[in-house]
Amino acid sequence: MSGHSKWATIKRAKGANDAKRGAMFTKLGHEIALAAREGGPDPDSNFRLRIVLDKARAANMPKDNIERAVKRGAGDGGEGGGLEEYIYEGYGPNGSAIILQALTDNRNRTVAEVRHVFSRFGGNLGADGCVAWMFERKGVILVDPKDEDPEEIMLVAIDAGADDVQVSDGEVEITTALQDFKVVLDAIVEASYDVESSSIEWVPNTRIDMTEAETIRNLKLVEALEDLDDVQEVFTNLNISDEVMDKYQAA
Repeated sequence: MSGHSKWATIKRAKGANDAKRGAMFTKLGHEIALAAREGGPDPDSNFRLRIVLDKARAANMPKDNIERAVKRGAGDGGEGGGLEEYIYEGYGPNGSAIILQALTDNRNRTVAEVRHVFSRFGGNLGADGCVAWMFERKGVILVDPKDEDPEEIMLVAIDAGADDVQVSDGEVEITTALQDFKVVLDAIVEASYDVESSSIEWVPNTRIDMTEAETIRNLKLVEALEDLDDVQEVFTNLNISDEVMDKYQAA
């Protein structure tokens, strides 16, 4: 499983029983509203909305909250009306590359908060384009094989056009080019496999290794950035071992 996917799993566990759960639902509501505003309220014709709704359900977001967010985004003057999406780039401690996605109604506030967090944890906010060239936007699908043969899931994904399939920690991680994302996801769903999550991610072309202490410093920065109200997702090119991730999760 990729470092980001492992990190996402830990985030869900950390947010399951604390105050972060409410913040997570708020962020998901904003993302749903924006997707509905831009592509309409029907997930059958709005693939971005479909992906966000799947993410919200995987996070156990209440159905009423989801429906209200869709209506706010699709309606005139809805919640999605004042939100805009921005990409910020920067460097973590010891030179890791970081990209984050934000939804905000006040860009000046958001950039000030992001810059402050970068500085507080030994990183720095960079200019547009400073690290984006190290990443590529891809579709990422996580499948729980349950009693199915992971090799069969791999064959279905590859036949549908997947770029890469990895089996790790009892899960199948499928990576696709953006233009093939919907086709591959549909093939997995039609084969009745259990999709744990599907998302569009900034996937690094290569990952860098750091010491355990350096990796943990970077994870603290990533978590602090994700705790900001306007930040939706954070991606890094750091290679995170299972051992370090387990230690950080237990801390």
